[in-house]
Amino acid sequence: MRSKKRLSNTAPVAMRMALAAGFLSAVADRFGLWGPIGTPGVSWGGFAKFLDYTATILPYLSTTLVAVAGWAATVAEIVLGVALLAGVRVRLAALASGVLLLTFAIAMTTALGPEAPLSYSVWTAAAGAFLLAQDRPAACQEPPVAA
Repeated sequence: MRSKKRLSNTAPVAMRMALAAGFLSAVADRFGLWGPIGTPGVSWGGFAKFLDYTATILPYLSTTLVAVAGWAATVAEIVLGVALLAGVRVRLAALASGVLLLTFAIAMTTALGPEAPLSYSVWTAAAGAFLLAQDRPAACQEPPVAA
């Protein structure tokens, strides 16, 4: 019983850290902190490449609105990443993270097909964020005791 309690306390913290790391790592990549484009594991290597990708997944937006969307996503990922890392307003940050990730997943699926958001686990991260936003995640609740 004690190990179940420990897991139910550890899982939400692990989810917070994983989501925060994912957001902050993506932002670091956008600003070239993981290295330039062409470096193994680097997706963008700079903000211009990130905006090109943003235009790819949001092809119906003008160049100006692509820049607005790119910056809005970046600011949101910084704010949500820091909030989740610090444990500040966790339910709100988790809910906003779920909405942001769901938006990414839908845009990626619509523009690129299902493989990209599945391979990058965007749907999984969104689901995890929504679980974290619950009062007590269903996955962490103890099963009912038989009478």
